[in-house]
Parts: sequence; C-alpha cells; structure tokens
Amino acid sequence: MNPLLLLIILVPILEIYLFIKIGAQIGAFSTILLIFITAVIGVYYAKYEGLNTIRSGFMQIVKNQIPAYEIISGAAIAFAAILLILPGFATDLLGFLLVFPLTRKLIFGKFSNKLKKNKPKKENFIDGEFEDIEEDDDRKV
Repeated sequence: MNPLLLLIILVPILEIYLFIKIGAQIGAFSTILLIFITAVIGVYYAKYEGLNTIRSGFMQIVKNQIPAYEIISGAAIAFAAILLILPGFATDLLGFLLVFPLTRKLIFGKFSNKLKKNKPKKENFIDGEFEDIEEDDDRKV
C-alpha cells in the first residue's frame, strides 16, 4: 500500500481517537477551545520563527555562505504552520516540534550539514589569458 495513502487514512483515525479520549477527560468545550488556542498560538509563533529564519538566511548570504539550514528550516516552518492549522492534537504536537528552533535543529541539522559539505570549494586564483608583447611592438600599454 502507498505510504502516503496510509498516512492519509491513519492520521484522521489517530486524531479522532485523541479527540474522544481527551474530550472524555476535560470535556467537549475545553477540547474544542484547546484546539483553537493551539492553532492561534502556533500560527503566530510560526510567523515569528519564519521571519527569524528569513533574517538569518539573509545574514548567511551577506557572509557569502549558503543558507542551507535556513532553507530547510523555512520549509519545515511552513509545513509546521499547516499542521498547526489542522485540528488535532497529534498534528499540533508535530507542528510545535517543527516550529521550535531546538527540536528543528535536532531533526534537520544533519541534512544541512550534508548540503554544506557538497558545496564547491573556492579557488584562490583568477583565470585569465595573456599574450607576450615584444619590446619593439607598437601595442605597448
């Protein structure tokens, strides 16, 4: 079976199960309120972290470095914002893990290190052409 199809089927089942279990413990109204609060707080924090990532990426570009971690981090924050907007406790948990810089660095630090290792090395010479000019040649500079 296709893993994406399996994920599309299992995530809503997990979310419904968690809604029932948590709703039985804290009540239906509290459960719905908690879902809305996590969505609002998560989206605002994702916006904040996204702006920090853009700022950090520009600083890497100014330093003439490849912003590999910032590119991966920006994509992860966008995905986390989508997960936080979706109603559910499991998606909110995964979204918050991707939004916080510490856990994001633990998850995606290895990928950015691989990208930085594959960048081409700088050469310390200038490539050009030259032509010898004789002493009695009229083309002297």
